[in-house]
Amino acid sequence: MATRSVQLVCLLICSLSIMKTASAKVNESPKQEKGKDHAYFVDKTIVQNAVSKGAVCLDGSPPAYHLDRGFGHGVRNWIILLSGGAWCRNITDCLNRSKTDLGSSKLMMPFIFLGIFSKSKRENPDFYNWNKVFVRYCDGGSFTGDIESVDLATNLHFRGARIFDAVIEDLLAKGLKDAKNAILSGGSANGYPAMLYCDHFHNLLPKAHRVKCLVDAGYFIRVKNPLLENVFESLFRDVVTLHGSAKVLPKSCTSRMKPELCFFPENIQQDMKTPFFTVMSAFDSYQVDNIVGSNIGDYIRARNCTESQNNAFKGKHTFKYL
Repeated sequence: MATRSVQLVCLLICSLSIMKTASAKVNESPKQEKGKDHAYFVDKTIVQNAVSKGAVCLDGSPPAYHLDRGFGHGVRNWIILLSGGAWCRNITDCLNRSKTDLGSSKLMMPFIFLGIFSKSKRENPDFYNWNKVFVRYCDGGSFTGDIESVDLATNLHFRGARIFDAVIEDLLAKGLKDAKNAILSGGSANGYPAMLYCDHFHNLLPKAHRVKCLVDAGYFIRVKNPLLENVFESLFRDVVTLHGSAKVLPKSCTSRMKPELCFFPENIQQDMKTPFFTVMSAFDSYQVDNIVGSNIGDYIRARNCTESQNNAFKGKHTFKYL
């Protein structure tokens, strides 16, 4: 990464952490002073015309996002965040998911904006007056699905790739096409599409001076564990098969390896042309607890790992990284 980008990365790390932990207050004004809570709720925007394009959530409802307009000198600057939320890998998972706000826009409530989405100049000096967009995740396939047919028995739709296109098209018409600066970001399960679509996003903004992307906690362990095997490789294989994702994955990757392996960001990042940033904990708590296993996460948090546990975590005995 370029040296001049270090400050931005640090700001994003801190701000994204704040987004997860700060408390909320409704309808805050941009002019609130020091000492006030700067969190506020933003109503959802339904992309109604997406339905005619087949760009729908798991339950067939139109996709949605939350937009807070920029102001002042930030009116032509945009930050777009693709929300995380794991995946659904089989019909049962997806049916259950379609009955929640991770599978239906009908169940989505106003979303809280804070941290890097705050309108407080003191709290968020670099982005406080930018256009801020939180794109809701309702397809269960990291915005990669594209299957035309719908099973009448389940009414499940796998159209995540179309959702991404429909949402961005809607935002372009609302001023994104005239962006001066833009950031496409994604967290966890949707750190991957922030990378996958980064160059395409950049190409849609010919007037922009700077376009960059951010992958937040989007890298997942490929580990050979005798007890858990390759958890994410198996998961991604199911996702790619169920959602029909292979057609939207980079041909530069799928020509070299199995489609599910192209769901790992490290296997496509070398082909990116747009600058991007990566934010990733060395000890991602979910992955350590659920993939590495052996209760190592508890010992890491307590700072009392034994030598054998350290060796296991480093892959010397229990498992090895691929």
